[in-house]
Amino acid sequence: MPTHDLVVIGTGPGGYVCAIRAAQLGLNVAVVEKNATYGGTCLNIGCIPSKALLHASELFDEAGHGFKAFGIEVPAPVLNLAQMMKHKQETVDANVQGVAFLFKKNKITAYRGKGKVLGAGKVEVTADDGSKQTVDTKSIVIATGSDVAQLPGVTIDEKIVVSSTGALELAGVPKKLVVIGAGVIGLELGSVWRRLGAEVTVVEFLDRILPGMDGEVAKQAQRLFSRQGMAFKLATKVTGVTTSATGAVVSVEPVAGGEKETIAADIVLVSTGRRPYTDGLGLEEAGVATERGRVVIDDHFATNIPGIYAIGDVVRGPMLAHKGEDEGIAIAEILAGQHGHVNYDTIPAVVYTYPEIASVGKTEEELKAAGIAYKVGKFPFTANGRARANRTTEGFVKFLADATTDRVLGAHILGAGAGEMIHEAVVLMEFGGSSEDLGRTCHAHPTMSEAVREAALAVEGRAIHI
Repeated sequence: MPTHDLVVIGTGPGGYVCAIRAAQLGLNVAVVEKNATYGGTCLNIGCIPSKALLHASELFDEAGHGFKAFGIEVPAPVLNLAQMMKHKQETVDANVQGVAFLFKKNKITAYRGKGKVLGAGKVEVTADDGSKQTVDTKSIVIATGSDVAQLPGVTIDEKIVVSSTGALELAGVPKKLVVIGAGVIGLELGSVWRRLGAEVTVVEFLDRILPGMDGEVAKQAQRLFSRQGMAFKLATKVTGVTTSATGAVVSVEPVAGGEKETIAADIVLVSTGRRPYTDGLGLEEAGVATERGRVVIDDHFATNIPGIYAIGDVVRGPMLAHKGEDEGIAIAEILAGQHGHVNYDTIPAVVYTYPEIASVGKTEEELKAAGIAYKVGKFPFTANGRARANRTTEGFVKFLADATTDRVLGAHILGAGAGEMIHEAVVLMEFGGSSEDLGRTCHAHPTMSEAVREAALAVEGRAIHI
């Protein structure tokens, strides 16, 4: 008989949640982790540490520029970057230690080392000292996450030219920071260092920021970021980066052709996306099918090899921690004989800039491309009482509903706390709700969330405060 019912390779959000849920359901579970700590990219060098720095930098910026309007007179704040980094590390440590505790609580066996799939039912674990052991199991879940995508011709040294990992560990605030890529990671980390004093220039190949998000929201967000001091060079490609002991020079030119130019920088952040991490997993030898680097799965997370499954960033869909978590829960329940399922139409996405940007469901561009008739309801935070009191009036809420049935097809929020407010739209859509359902639901006054209700009411022209 196999030693375990399930072996999960990787302990990022998808992997550790999968392991815990499977253990809750009575399975004998083991995990394989190559790093010194659990939690994968998200907890160690991604979501969690970046949010610690985002919050801290927002407070620093607010103390320096926002307190006076509230009648709070304080001296100009002094940055203690070492203490800010200490806060970040303490946040990371607490989270990864929490995962270790949960593994122990749920009696999950941990194998330290790099996992390799030998075939159905067998995982080889290579420890740091080179020793190997083979673990037998009924089922294998591949949850190895993703890694930084390299930009051709640009070498990341994590000193002058950094990835998101290096951008979280800078020893000082750069005078000039060039961010290559105007996606989520680039905007979040660029905003951290701008608030702390860097001059930030964002270079993006496309003619817009935040590809894939609602165009109107992205356009307004860019206006706000520009007003804050970030410079944007859109429809621009990077043709090279040269480095020296003191900094870098980024060569760029218009995508459509035109005059070339160079941008001097102390630090260059490469944030052009991520790639599935399957290095050394032995997938090809084991016969596991992949396509464009991603593991191919069916609707039940199964690969083409019986008993081998995959979730998270290594499979299709958005590379989001919570998407991986939901998939981890679903496959654990399936393996336990239940009916795990993920509704990919209701997975929210959040950009943790200031103001935040949150989205769920379809964008206007997607609905137009699909030929779906829809109605739009919008409400600005300038008309929200709590936003005025908080001086957080930037942005708006936007609902997209089917023109015939009124079923909500998408919701998009640009504003302070958008990442929290989006979830009532997520729940509404999960239950197939209409804009009227939300519009007729009482909201406490005064709250920022009232703007969500007003936007829902606006779908049928019923908003009260505009």
